[in-house]
Amino acid sequence: MDIDIVTAVDDDLVEALRALLPQLSSSAPPVTAEGLRAIAEAPACTLLVARDGGRVVGTTTLVVFPIPTGVRAWIEDVVVDAAARRRGAGAALTTAALDHARTLGATTVDLTSRPSREAANALYQRLGFTRRDTNVYRYRL
Repeated sequence: MDIDIVTAVDDDLVEALRALLPQLSSSAPPVTAEGLRAIAEAPACTLLVARDGGRVVGTTTLVVFPIPTGVRAWIEDVVVDAAARRRGAGAALTTAALDHARTLGATTVDLTSRPSREAANALYQRLGFTRRDTNVYRYRL
């Protein structure tokens, strides 16, 4: 399993992510090349992909940002193709994101995962994530 940081967006990457993201969220809008370029070029974002034999089988986005209490990070949208699960892609993506956050000076990394995603939650706990006693709120604009 190879983990790459996306520095250039091509048609193959767009098609791969168009197939992956609906496996994470049925309400997510379709991926576009422009949208992926915006993520890949954003200073606070790192788009990572997992490749198995050259084929993209997973992705995640790491967001690292400074706040008055330190440098923090979030891992968002971890998804591995259903046909490639249980082969280490999710662990490899998450570990690579943690390593990259560390190199960028983050002192904590947060992520969220729906309770129904039992395998994902078990993975995060195996990797050392602990549940926080907090409320997550969302405001829609």
